[in-house]
Amino acid sequence: MWLATILQVVVGLGLLNVWLVRAKSATGYRGGTAESLQAEFAAYGLPEWTFYLVGGLKIVAGIALIVGIWYPPLVMPAALVVTILMIGALAMHAKVKDPPKKSLPAFLVLVMSVAILFLR
Repeated sequence: MWLATILQVVVGLGLLNVWLVRAKSATGYRGGTAESLQAEFAAYGLPEWTFYLVGGLKIVAGIALIVGIWYPPLVMPAALVVTILMIGALAMHAKVKDPPKKSLPAFLVLVMSVAILFLR
């Protein structure tokens, strides 16, 4: 159980960091040539509303994973949402033919989310 708790904190804080702290920052992992999260969604050819939908889902899931330490019924739905979103993220990186390095964060979060699902 302790491993699942650690993964919940890592994934939860990671999602909150990306979406609330670093959303406008350029990183080496942004899709295509994007320098912000919103530009990344545009690079994938997605409509603007998907940026807000996915962002909202990831922020809520990140909070739920952390709160799930004290209220466990939140963990499974949150981890499932993150798993589905990370599969989508990997598909988007493949769509724009990003090098594998750019997909690494999404892949690692996917693995951690699946591990949470199995450990809980």
